[in-house]
Amino acid sequence: MRGGDSRSGELFSYVDLEARVRRDHPLRAIREIANAALETLSGDFAVLYSGLGRPSIAPERLLRAMLLQAFYSLRSERQLMERLEYDLLFRWFVGLGVDDAVWDHSTFSKNRDRLLEGGIAARFLAAVLAQPRVRRLLSSEHFSVDGTLIEAWASLKSFKPKDPGDSPPEGDGGAGGRNATVDFKGRKRSNEAHASTSDPDALLYRKGPGMEARLCFVGHGLMENRSGLIVDTPDEGLRPCRAAGGAGDDRGARRPAAGAHAGRRQGIRHQGLRDGAARDERAPARRAEHQIEEAFGWIKTVAGLRKARFRGRARVDLAFTFAAAAYNLVRLPKLLAGASP
Repeated sequence: MRGGDSRSGELFSYVDLEARVRRDHPLRAIREIANAALETLSGDFAVLYSGLGRPSIAPERLLRAMLLQAFYSLRSERQLMERLEYDLLFRWFVGLGVDDAVWDHSTFSKNRDRLLEGGIAARFLAAVLAQPRVRRLLSSEHFSVDGTLIEAWASLKSFKPKDPGDSPPEGDGGAGGRNATVDFKGRKRSNEAHASTSDPDALLYRKGPGMEARLCFVGHGLMENRSGLIVDTPDEGLRPCRAAGGAGDDRGARRPAAGAHAGRRQGIRHQGLRDGAARDERAPARRAEHQIEEAFGWIKTVAGLRKARFRGRARVDLAFTFAAAAYNLVRLPKLLAGASP
């Protein structure tokens, strides 16, 4: 018998969102780990909000929505809210019911300063790693530190001398309200004498000799080498450093290697060990370097931080740290499943 194609609106829905998400969906394990971490941050959230006034959007829901934005490469909060409006999987992960209203995208902007004030991104990263079953995966001896460049949301035309008298001449702005052309030929630009008018925190970097310079921020990652999880995003004064060695993002600003692997490599050189032993000792350092580069690749491509969506060092650092936590959450379900009881 052929079924009909007519549609009629349903007055009530009796299917719970929990039943609509299959039992083996990857987000189930991620949500369990994330919820356990958010529960430990309840006291930190309470300090950031006043006891008076109208109830706000729960910070736990905001952070779970931000995780989805990183997981699914959503380019903006507007797109995230549009997806949350009709996607039942997104509603289930965030904690919204079928009939619950979706908040406005500007809620993220209004609450970002509050998250910055409480250092919530770093606390969330630490809370994920502090869970007992996750802590067993971490090494306490072998770590790697590396840095990667994140392009700033600012044009090179905004990188102007701090002394207005040294500004290069500007050409005709052209039709259509375009920015005026600027002739930088024969003029040296440096971070000491110049600053961006769009984002003063952005600095001029180049990835290597002979490559173009761009306005960037430097994101740092401290990775433990057993499971390849990022355990911290240290602030090294916008100077990339590395403990595992490898090609630098900014070779001119790179500092001497430091840490466990670097100490071993220096010991190999100073003690004059055989070439075969030296190669065996350098192998873990190369593997660690590849692991941390994979993490940076995920943060910049999947999580969308190849180019910063915010201005200011603090906001970019918040986005980078939260993306590092999202990267750990993506990897943890398989690592926990493969770990011995």
